[in-house]
Amino acid sequence: MQEVRVAQLADRLIEWTLSSGIRVVLIGFGMILLLSLSKQVITRFRRVYEGSFPGPAQVKRVDTLTHVVRDVARVFILVVGSMMILSEIGIDLKPLLAAAGLSGLAIGFGAQSLVKDVISGFFILLENSVRVGDVVEVAGVAGVVEEVKLRTITLRDLSGNVHVVPNGIVDKVKNMTKVYSYYLFDVGVAYRENVDEVMAVLKEIAEELREDPAFNADILEPLDMLGVDQFADSAVIIKCRIKTNPMQQWRIGREMNRRIKNTFDAKGIEIPFPHRTIYWRDPSQAATMLSRSGA
Repeated sequence: MQEVRVAQLADRLIEWTLSSGIRVVLIGFGMILLLSLSKQVITRFRRVYEGSFPGPAQVKRVDTLTHVVRDVARVFILVVGSMMILSEIGIDLKPLLAAAGLSGLAIGFGAQSLVKDVISGFFILLENSVRVGDVVEVAGVAGVVEEVKLRTITLRDLSGNVHVVPNGIVDKVKNMTKVYSYYLFDVGVAYRENVDEVMAVLKEIAEELREDPAFNADILEPLDMLGVDQFADSAVIIKCRIKTNPMQQWRIGREMNRRIKNTFDAKGIEIPFPHRTIYWRDPSQAATMLSRSGA
């Protein structure tokens, strides 16, 4: 009797090996093959994305992207392959899938902000809208980008304060130093001044600045004169701008403002400013008015 059972067990084992066993082996080989292919594809993607001479920020960004893609691919391949193997072994996957679904739903409700941060961070890295070293404004905070992670962006403002902004709340990005920059001037002069002459003076100042060896490498184009922009309460506003290398617009703008002030003073061009005029009355009249009022 025992020999019959052993023979039946051996027959079943041989039958399973020739059918499901072969499929389990093929699934295992398929998982290994897919993992190897995904690694090669991600490596090639990284080389293409880095470029020939990547900088430190570009390398860090590509590292983050490739790690995320690699981990997602590995988890997907391993989970799908394991479920196929368990199915071939004869384990019922319905209770397992139901439990996994409920667990995933609970985790999703509990960590929805984290998931939102990670997904937003992935697309921020993929689209290259923010890079380390850029001066940006995100979520109402402006500063130099020190680090871009999958979940957060770290900024340092002009006062040295560090701001950590979750990627999930970044609805728009204002990048002030991507490719090139402009410094915008709103120059106010008195109404009595000839605006054509003032604009000619501004162009002369900008050309002198461009010829200065300390600044000419960072100025990309001549002064862009936009013209008379508005008539304010006490001044005519002339708008113009200078195109500069990224991060250099403030340095160029401060030097240009210094030269505008000095040149306008030398040429007698009035820069109006708010002021108050006080008229003094005769003290005797003031005393009479106070006595009449009963003070």
